[in-house]
Amino acid sequence: MQTQVAIIGAGPAGLLLGQLLHKHGIDNVIVERQTGEYVLDRVRAGVIEQVTIDLLDEAGVGARMHEDGLVHEGVQICVDGVRHRISFKEMTGKAVMVYGQTEITKDLMDGRAAVGAPTIYAAYDVSLHGVFSDRPHVMFRADGKNQEIACDFIAGCDGFHGVSRKSLPPSAVTAHERVYPLGWLGVLSDTPPVSDELIYVRHPLGFALCSMAVADSHKGVATFVTRVTGVEAHSANPRRGANAIGYAAGVPAMLSTMSASSGIR
Repeated sequence: MQTQVAIIGAGPAGLLLGQLLHKHGIDNVIVERQTGEYVLDRVRAGVIEQVTIDLLDEAGVGARMHEDGLVHEGVQICVDGVRHRISFKEMTGKAVMVYGQTEITKDLMDGRAAVGAPTIYAAYDVSLHGVFSDRPHVMFRADGKNQEIACDFIAGCDGFHGVSRKSLPPSAVTAHERVYPLGWLGVLSDTPPVSDELIYVRHPLGFALCSMAVADSHKGVATFVTRVTGVEAHSANPRRGANAIGYAAGVPAMLSTMSASSGIR
């Protein structure tokens, strides 16, 4: 197989790059180690900034985003129990939008399928060769056979833990990292937002974020849907990570009690 650009990773970065390259007449093939269903099932961040909105429009996949996304012209910062609103629109002339990464991925997948651009899912044992040469190529296994893509360029869009970064020599990578010894506990509830904008909270017990996502309720019935993850964020503070898992275990029971006391099911 021959193409101009081989893109590693079919997340939003790889899909968006592929769409933009196609619009400029540059052939590309995307290689993804997971299945398309798996990629769509991943839940990620849900707030995008103006530059991302503009790029999705440029890629020709912004119609559903403008129809379903929630535009936020500001944010609220809560300190010592007092909210302070900051207007992005007044200060920068721009806004942000609540629109889930899963939805962006779906829009990009649909856009790519509409133009017939190839994406190879469930590609195993992906390896990059000749990255710094005039003849780079990608090798992988898919559909039960070994395959190869010869290309002019390889674009690594498969994240920090992907094969692209691992294929580069240490001398070619400069990492800048600040490690926070904190755990993060997220609770997802299918209930109306408590505010029209996101609320960032500073509290003696730590930082909190009251966010939201675009969702559809079934027949107007309020249903609690809880997704809880307790992880050890960094080895610098493993006890806090273990505590997060312990706290997470008690959250479903707590929500059930709240639901019963409020009469919501």
